[in-house]
Amino acid sequence: MRTTLDLPSSMIEEAMELTHIKTKTELIKTAIRNLVQQEKILELKNYFGKVNLEIDLDVLRDR
Repeated sequence: MRTTLDLPSSMIEEAMELTHIKTKTELIKTAIRNLVQQEKILELKNYFGKVNLEIDLDVLRDR
C-alpha cells in the first residue's frame, strides 16, 4: 500500500541511526509492528485479575 507521509527528517534519521535500519520503508514497518505489539501487551495487562480459571490444585497434583 502506497502512502505519502510528511515526517520530520531529523526524527527519521535519528531512528535509522538508533535501529541500524537502512531504509525508510523498513523503519516504518518496524515502528508499526512494535506499536501493534505494545498495544496487544497493554490489552493483556488489562485482563490481570479478571480471568477466573477455577483450578483445583489438589486434583491436578493427584494426576
